[in-house]
Amino acid sequence: MTAGTIDVISDVICPWCWIGKRNLSVALAALEQEGLVFALRFRPFRLNPDMPPEGRLRADYRRQKFGSDERARALDARVAAVGAAAGLDFRFDLIERTPDTLPAHRLIRMAEAAGTQDEVKEALFSAYFNEGRDISDLALLDSIGAAHGIENAAARLAGDEERAWVEAQDLGARQGGIDGVPSFLLDRHVLASGALPPEELASMLRRGVAALARA
Repeated sequence: MTAGTIDVISDVICPWCWIGKRNLSVALAALEQEGLVFALRFRPFRLNPDMPPEGRLRADYRRQKFGSDERARALDARVAAVGAAAGLDFRFDLIERTPDTLPAHRLIRMAEAAGTQDEVKEALFSAYFNEGRDISDLALLDSIGAAHGIENAAARLAGDEERAWVEAQDLGARQGGIDGVPSFLLDRHVLASGALPPEELASMLRRGVAALARA
């Protein structure tokens, strides 16, 4: 019996979301030793819902978003340092384009039926942040899908499968007050937002379980 269901709302081009995912894994391993086991689901949030399908040059996108190349590089350096402490290697120097993440979110949704959401999400983060791959590319998504129990992903993504679901979930998160990612929900109750350290996530989950038991 699980202690509850954790919904992780995040985007696959958000470096803090990868750090948050890694920290959550550490927290869940510690809680499992205490007898608290959770179901885990990944839900979409598109940081750039208006991104064109072909994406944009990352340098141009970051310059427009943060005001200067210098500030963008400083933010990358900060993320890389925090990521390294979590055991992650961010290779921002390899990333040429900021992609539209709608296809990747659709693949993650398909992975839910295969029981491989966690693995697919990790593969997407790694492809983007470790290798600088274009995670909107259907051939890449097909390869990731095939490795994790999802058949014919490219053909399915060329159509509209799961598109409406992802768009509705994204909109619903915003309407529900989610304005930053990663965000963590326990049984649909918002617990926390941000790439919190493992011990903080574990503490919040313990308190969340206790609060829901009293409700």
